[in-house]
Parts: sequence; structure tokens; C-alpha cells
Amino acid sequence: MVRVRFAPSPTGPLHMGGVRTALFNYLFARKHQGTMILRIEDTDQGRFVPGAEEYIMESLAWCGIEIDEGIKEGGKYGPYRQSDRKAIYKQYADQLIESGWAYYSFDSAEDLDAIRKEYESRKETFSYDTQTRKTLRNSITLSADEVNHLLNSSLHYVIRFRMPENHEIVMQDLIRGEVRVNTATIDDKVLFKSDGMPTYHLANVVDDHLMQISHVIRGEEWLPSLPLHVMLYQAFGWTDTMPQFAHLPLILKPSGNGKLSKRDGDKLGFPVFPINWNNPETNEVYSGYREAGYFNDAFVNILALLGWNDGTDKEIYSMDELTEAFTLERVGKSGSRFDPEKAKWFNHQYMLLKSNEEIAEEFIKAYSAKLKNQAAVEETEPNDQPAEKEPLQLTEQEWDRVVKIISLVKERAQFVKDLWSQAWFFFEAPTAYDESVIKKRWSPDMTKILKDITLLIEPYLHTDPDEFSLDPADYESMIKTHISSNGLNMGNVMNVLRLCLVGSSMGPGVFDIMAIIGPAAVISRIEKAVQTIS
Repeated sequence: MVRVRFAPSPTGPLHMGGVRTALFNYLFARKHQGTMILRIEDTDQGRFVPGAEEYIMESLAWCGIEIDEGIKEGGKYGPYRQSDRKAIYKQYADQLIESGWAYYSFDSAEDLDAIRKEYESRKETFSYDTQTRKTLRNSITLSADEVNHLLNSSLHYVIRFRMPENHEIVMQDLIRGEVRVNTATIDDKVLFKSDGMPTYHLANVVDDHLMQISHVIRGEEWLPSLPLHVMLYQAFGWTDTMPQFAHLPLILKPSGNGKLSKRDGDKLGFPVFPINWNNPETNEVYSGYREAGYFNDAFVNILALLGWNDGTDKEIYSMDELTEAFTLERVGKSGSRFDPEKAKWFNHQYMLLKSNEEIAEEFIKAYSAKLKNQAAVEETEPNDQPAEKEPLQLTEQEWDRVVKIISLVKERAQFVKDLWSQAWFFFEAPTAYDESVIKKRWSPDMTKILKDITLLIEPYLHTDPDEFSLDPADYESMIKTHISSNGLNMGNVMNVLRLCLVGSSMGPGVFDIMAIIGPAAVISRIEKAVQTIS
């Protein structure tokens, strides 16, 4: 029975590396008809950040990562927030003390700082380990009476794991294979503090055991903790039910030098968080992929290919396809360089894959906001708050028109927010004209040529501006026949027509533009251009 967990700490926004860890856990669970658990690991109350827990949940929901057991979802293995499980951990710390796998340490922070400085003066590094613990103030060196006296005196203490001396720990990692570490290189980690709170190491292992976690899939930064965790399973006598471990490779900066960190957000010109994060302490806003205009499925696709591939050249996957293809065996060992330009490419591919109707809905939302903001600014004084406006309402014909426009321009855009720059001329007539096109294409006889074209279109004018009687093929046949029969230069006339309609040389096919804006607008724009340019 596959049971996996994503266990973030609510110490700030969720980095995209954390989202990838959650995604890989989710894909593995779904692949094996298993259970996906969200557990909030908030044992370090000093680093707790208000709003971070809600941010994590909202981020995962936006990515389509569904949680089976968690704070909101519930489950028989709860609570799913470690601070709500505080009463559980003391008995396990006591169990380790009784079995000799842990000991009390009474060294003060000041004492340990002094020892560290002494080591530094000798250009050495202090570690509370199998050797130094024999000379320090703990239940190994003190008598039982002294230990009991100190425990009863309310003196601050910690419980440390008693790492065996000169013991080789042999571990198996599903991605990295066999890992061997000698205990001489490991310090005696703190497991429990006298304030009643466990450290990450104890709470993590106890919770994974009690929640019957079958596989621990986490980032490479936790690989140094694996020897301690394996030894804790051994100390508790839980080796038969110990989960299998898989440590994911790092996500690297675009340069390939170093881990892509939270601090790199915005500094490198792209988000590193799934959604915007509002820092409650500084009121700073850190950008997220959602607000930057990325589709959630494109973002998931980007993350999936950072460190994993199915052995083919395939790059575009739905969540169902990822679930079907995903295996831990295809996860690489080395770090994966993040390419922000490739990320934009992914979003563009999803732009093309989505229906015109889907993109039109998003475009209308953005365009409605633009219109609302413009109208609000016009109606208020500079210091006033913009008035609230109703969303833009479209008729059926207007909706069909927007869908058609999207079909013509979405190939030119990476994001929905780019569409307006590619489509504005369908909604507004140009007010300026590209000088370079005028200089190259405009000739003295162009005024008459354009007037003749308007005369061809005039019979198709209607009082209802939304009634389109000419499609692109009609315009093409009519205008190309006229150009050919009058011996005109096709390239010059077509480029000037585009200049009149758009103001420059941009945009989709001229006849597509003409069909969408309608005969009245075509004639009006040609006449205005002639008047302005001539």
C-alpha cells in the first residue's frame, strides 16, 4: 500500500522546488493507486510565518495536486499539523533514553559557544559527537543522581541521539542506490527540547511511522539526514516497516551554478514561487507563476521535466499522462538547470493546445479589467478610489468575434497578457502610422487606389455593425481581382492596406482583419489613413 507525504514547514512561501517534491509524491501515489498526505511540520515555532500554511495549500490546489489526507481533508492518522501532535513525541524521546539510544545534554548555549570559539582558534570545527560527548555535561558523563537533580531543577536541557561509535550505516536510496556513511562523521543530533517540542528529526520519523508512510520522496538537501533517520528506525525497532527513501536532485540556477533559491525570486527576472507571496513582515510582494500569466498545467509540466524524463523526446504531458509515465527510476541524480526561456516556451505550447474558447474567456477577463480601470480613472479625481464597475458583458456575436480573434493571434503570444498587444487593432482604430512603411510603400497614386477599394466595399455596408456580410475569402477575391485587373503592385497595395487597418506591418492576414472589423470600419480606417498620411 503506497502512502506518501509532502511535509513542508510554514516558514514562508513555497519554493518551486518544494512544489516539484509535492508533484513527484503525488504522481507516485496516483501511479500506484496510493494516498497523498499533506503534513505541516511546524516544530520550529521560532520560524513560523503567519499565512504560510494557507499559502502552501492554495499553491498545491492551483497546481492540481490533490490531497487525500491533511489538515482540511482529515484522515484517521491525524492530526496533520505537528504542533497539534506535541503530546505524542515525548513518549518516544523517553523510549530512546530508556533503551540507551539517547541521552540528556545540559550544556548551555554559552558553554557550547565558548567551546566552538576555542576550536576555531585552533582552526578546527567543533561537533557534538561520539568523541566530544565524553567530555561534556550530559547524562553519559554525569552520575544518575546529578542527572535527576538537574532534570528536577528546571534547567534547560535537550535530548540527543546517541550515535554508535565507528559504525558503518548502509542505506538504500531509490534514486542514488547504496549509500554508506560511518558514524564517526555524524554528530549527535538534538531530538527533543525541554520546552516540550521535538526537533524535525524525531517528529519526522515518528510521524512517518505512525502514518504508515511507505515512501519518503524529498529533496537532496535532506540526504545528509538519512543516516540519522535510518538509525532512529533501528533504535525504535521499526526497520521492518521503515519507508523506502528517494532523494530528488536540486533545481539549479539558469547558469547551472548553485541551487535555485528563494532569494533568487525576481532578482533573476523570473518567479521562483507558484503564486504571489505577500510578506507579512515587510509588505513586499514576491511574484508567482500564476500571476505572471502561466497556465497551471504548463507550470506542472515545467516542474515534471526538471530532473525526470520518460526516456523519449516527448515534452508536453497532461497530468494523467505524467501519472502514467512517471517512475522514480527515471529521476536523475544530478541537478537540473532551470531555463526561464524554456518555461515561456512551455506556456506558449499550452496556449496553442487550449481551445480558442478557453483563451477567449481569459482574454475577456483581462480586457474587462482594462476597460474597468480606464473608465474608473476617467471618472475620479487623482486621490479618489476607482469606482467599481460591472464585468464586460458580450453578446453572442461579440463572443464569436473574440473567439475568432483569438484563433488568429494566439500563436503569436506566450501569455494571455500578450494577446492585447497582438489584437488591440481589432477593437481600436490606429491613431498613428509607421513612418518606415509609409516611406517604402506610399506612392502619389495611393490615395486613388485606396478610394477605389473603398468603393468596392461600400455596397456591403449595413446599418447593423455586428452583421458581417463578407468573409476573408470574399475580401481576398474582390481585392486581388481589382489589383490584378488594374495592373497594380500587389505587395505595395497589400502593405498599405495593412498600414491603414493596423497602423504598422504587424498582425494576421489582412483579409482576416477586414472580415472581423467589418466593412464600415474598413472604409473608415482607410479614409482616416488617407487623410492623415496625405
